Amino acid sequence: MNPASSTVAVAPTARADFAVIGLIGLAHGTSHFFHLLLPPLFPAFIREFGLSYSELGLLVTVFFVISGTGQALSGFLVDRVGARPVLLAALTCFAAAALAAAGARGYGGLMAAAALAGLGNAPFHPSDFTVLNKRVSAPRLGHAFSVHGISGNLGWAAAPVYFVGMSELSGSWRTACVGAALLALGVLMLLALNGRAIDDRRGEWAHERGEAGGAVHDEHPMAFLRLPSVWLCFSFFFWTTAALSAIQSFAGPALARMYTLPLSATAFVVTGYMLCGAAGMFVGGFVTTRVAQLERTIGLAMAASAALLLLVASGVLPPLLAGAAVAVAGFGAGLAGPSRDMLIKRAAPPGATGRVYGTVYSGLDVGFATAAPVFGWLMDHGWENAVFAASAAALAMGVVSAVLVAWRVRAAIGPVIA
Repeated sequence: MNPASSTVAVAPTARADFAVIGLIGLAHGTSHFFHLLLPPLFPAFIREFGLSYSELGLLVTVFFVISGTGQALSGFLVDRVGARPVLLAALTCFAAAALAAAGARGYGGLMAAAALAGLGNAPFHPSDFTVLNKRVSAPRLGHAFSVHGISGNLGWAAAPVYFVGMSELSGSWRTACVGAALLALGVLMLLALNGRAIDDRRGEWAHERGEAGGAVHDEHPMAFLRLPSVWLCFSFFFWTTAALSAIQSFAGPALARMYTLPLSATAFVVTGYMLCGAAGMFVGGFVTTRVAQLERTIGLAMAASAALLLLVASGVLPPLLAGAAVAVAGFGAGLAGPSRDMLIKRAAPPGATGRVYGTVYSGLDVGFATAAPVFGWLMDHGWENAVFAASAAALAMGVVSAVLVAWRVRAAIGPVIA
C-alpha cells in the first residue's frame, strides 16, 4: 500500500505550520552545527597531535562519505518508518560524536568522532523535507524552505564562534566538545516532547500532487532513479557544496596566508559568510513566490558570488575588504537556496520525497567528501588563491546544473507559476 494513501489528512493552521517549521529548523540548524564539530578545532589538532591539513581534510571526507551513503539509504527508511524516530536517533548520534571527540587521544579518536557525526547527519534532509512537505500548508511551504535553509546557515555560523570561543574561555577544546554533546541532548529532548507536531504520519501529500509530471505511485520504489532531473539536482549539490567546503574548512587559513589576517579574525569571516547566507535565504523565501523561472534566481545569485570569490583569489583587494568579500559572497549562495529546494520539490514524485531528497542531498555529502582533501592538498602546497578560484568555478558549474534541471522539469510538466 502506498504510504501516501494511508495517512490521515490534517488541515494545518498557521500556528501548526509555524510549530513544525520552528522545530524542523532547530533540528536542521543543529545538524549543520555538527558539520563543523571538528574543522574549527583544526589548529588545536595540529598543535596537539601534529596533523597535516591533508590528514584533517580526510576527517571531513570520512564524515561526508558516511553521511552521503547514509543519506541516500535513509531516504528509503524515512519513507518506510517515518521521519520522527529517524530524527531522534540522528540527534543521539551527534551527542555520541561530540563525546568521542572530547575523549580523543589521537587521530583514531578524531576519526571515530567524524564517523559518528556523519552517521547522525545522514537522515536530516530526507527527514526534514518529508515533514515539511507533509505538515506545512502550500502557501507557507516556500517560507518553510527559507527558514530551513536559514537555520542551517545559522548552525554553520554559530559553530566556529562557539568552538573557538569556548575553547579559549575554558582553556580546553575538549570542554567545547562536551558542551556540544549537551546541546544535542537538549534538542533531542525538545523534539521528543513535541513529537506530535513533527509526526509526518499525520500529514498528507495533497499539495504535492500534479507537480512531478509522470510521477508514478505504483512503480518500483527505485523508479525515481530513472528521472534525469534527480541526477541533475544531485550534480547541482555536488558543485555548490565543493565551493562551500573550501569556505568552511580552508577560507580562514587561506585568508590568513594571503592577506596576513589573524586567525581570530578569519574565523569571523566564515561566520559572516553563513550569516550573509542566512540573510540571502530570508530574501529567497519571498523570491520563490514571485519568480516562475527559479533558475534565473539561482544563476544570477551564484554568478555574483563567484565573481566576488574570483576577486579574492586575485589578491588585489585590501586585507579587510578581502575578508568582507568572502562573507558577502554567502548572500548570493543563500539567495539561491529556497529556489533550489522548490525546484527539487517540482522534480520529485509524490510520496517519494524522502527517497528523492535523500538521493539529491547526498550530492552535498559527495561534494564535501571529494573537495575537502583536494583543497587541503592545495593548502599544503601553498596555493591559497586556488582555493577561492576553484570555489568560483564550482559555483559556475552549479548554475549550469540548475538551468538543466529547470529545463527538464518544464519539459515534463509545462510552465509552472510560482
